[in-house]
Amino acid sequence: MAGRARTDGAGGAPSPGNVAPGTDGVGRRLRALRRERGWSLSELSERCGVSRSMLSQVEREEANPTLVVAFRIAAALGVSLDELAATELPGTPISVIRRSDPRLVFRDDDDCRIRTLSALELEKDVELYEVLLRPGRSLASSAHYRGTREFLTVQSGAVRVTAAGGTVDLAAGDSAHYRADVAHVLENRGPSEALVLLVDVYGPH
Repeated sequence: MAGRARTDGAGGAPSPGNVAPGTDGVGRRLRALRRERGWSLSELSERCGVSRSMLSQVEREEANPTLVVAFRIAAALGVSLDELAATELPGTPISVIRRSDPRLVFRDDDDCRIRTLSALELEKDVELYEVLLRPGRSLASSAHYRGTREFLTVQSGAVRVTAAGGTVDLAAGDSAHYRADVAHVLENRGPSEALVLLVDVYGPH
């Protein structure tokens, strides 16, 4: 994938209206982990680079962090995203990705919108994305880890893929796979938005 644009709001207070359904308990879990370590909100803020006001609102469950912010918080606490985020339905082994969850939007700008569809605990090995390319725009990605391959299916629109010196044009329903440990580009060649499902499978690293 391309570099992820900041959508985390780390420098300011989040909107209380951005509370995603199905994520109750994240704030309580964060508070418990912080208190286990004997940290104040200010100390956690210094360690993870997220504003104290945002951490406070997350703990009070007035707002949910984006995925970028959740990564920072989890790293500072020394836990995985799965341990931090309550994504499992009570009493079942089913992990759910909610369409309305703002934490899972990696990027949303004039070129594209990228949203993860993969379970948080799997993201180190396999990542599944929904990519919406704006008309006439492209998504340029730098090389991933050695051995990484990308599997792509066009849901709608017309997409050109360039990777490892090759180029191919794809229409709705077409699929392709290619090396992603080299620079690669997805380009919307149509007059309307193009929707793509993308799977990154990482090799040993």
